[in-house]
Formats: sequence, C-alpha cells, structure tokens
Amino acid sequence: MKSAIYPGSFDPLTLGHLDIIKRASKMFDHLTVSVLDNKAKNALFSVEERVSILKEATKDLPNVSVDSFSGLLVDYAKQKDIHVSVRGLRAVTDFEYELQIAQTNRKLSDGSLDTVFLTTSLEYAYLSSSSVKEIAAFHGDISQLVPNFVVELVHDKYKDK
Repeated sequence: MKSAIYPGSFDPLTLGHLDIIKRASKMFDHLTVSVLDNKAKNALFSVEERVSILKEATKDLPNVSVDSFSGLLVDYAKQKDIHVSVRGLRAVTDFEYELQIAQTNRKLSDGSLDTVFLTTSLEYAYLSSSSVKEIAAFHGDISQLVPNFVVELVHDKYKDK
C-alpha cells in the first residue's frame, strides 16, 4: 500500500489545501493530512481545532486520515512508516523554498523520504492562509477562499480582536 503525508499548518484550511488533499487522495492508497504544531507561529486556531476542521472537511474521503505532529517531519514519517511527503506549489518562489525543504528532508531521512510536488489549480494559485487571515481581520468576505463551514469559524476568531 502506497501512503503519503500532506503536512502543513492549515491555519486556516483553504480551498487550495482541500484541492491538494483531494488530488493527492486519488494518487495514493492512503493520505495522512497532518497538522504541524509549530510553537514558533502564532496560530489563529489551536492544533486540536485545525485537526477537527480537517476531519470535517475530509470526512467524505475514505482513504484520508488526519493527525498532528511536532518536531521534524522526517521523524514523524519514520514513525508512521511513510516515505512520501506531498507539497503544493503556487509559484516559482514556493518551489525554491519547498525544494530546499525536500532536499533537507531527504538527507535527514537517509533517502527514505521523498517529496511529491503538486501544482495548485489555477483557481487557487493566489490563495494562502495568510491572505485569508488578513481579509478576515478586516471583516472581508472569505467565502470563496475556505470551505463554507470554516467561514464562520474564522470570523468568530476575529470578533474579539
């Protein structure tokens, strides 16, 4: 069985992320979408909230599971016995950054973790979690950027700010 990991912050989950998840789920027997618990970032949603959001968004994809991890991806992948990481690319600048990470992960894993890059569908090429948060912070319309049920969750986070 060929399995892969799609790691990320998913803060918040966007339609671009969901597009990559759906496409990767067709390429692999099993896809683990895993939320990185990055203590260095000031996240809008807790890890538990992001896992819950991802579980809801992927509930109709039977070969997708959702998890979280902290630390190095290579250690997590080894623990799960997964040898492929999936990453989405929006632009050339993403490729340069992601290529360095992929090469580092391959080196740290002694060659056991490869990275598959999926180019973002054109309709989501402009989209990032950061832009969603910025638009939401100014009470803008994010309904075309995130799954429907996530719109209110994001706006609720900014009600008290």
